[in-house]
Amino acid sequence: MADTPAHPFDVDATRVALLERGGGYEVVHSSPGLEIGVYVLVAPEPDRQQPHDEDEVYVVLEGSGVLEVEGAATPLSEGMALFVAAGAEHRFTSYEQLALLVVFNGPHSG
Repeated sequence: MADTPAHPFDVDATRVALLERGGGYEVVHSSPGLEIGVYVLVAPEPDRQQPHDEDEVYVVLEGSGVLEVEGAATPLSEGMALFVAAGAEHRFTSYEQLALLVVFNGPHSG
């Protein structure tokens, strides 16, 4: 993917497929310095992610919830985004169904 100047990917189709599977995470683009994925959470399944080695941005595609970062809670709804620094403890709570676009920076394989 990194060898081409453009890489189209269908975020909504990935969101729908993950929703049909009951949630999960799928990478839709990976290149040196960047990873983009779609993350779908469906209650009552908890968010089990651990701190990441890269900075990241979450963009809410659908639904609402709360992102707790190092003890501070930020309510998020459709269209909102939040930056999380590398290494920060964070977890989504208070959601029924939540679909997110996730953008990581840092070293990735294309």
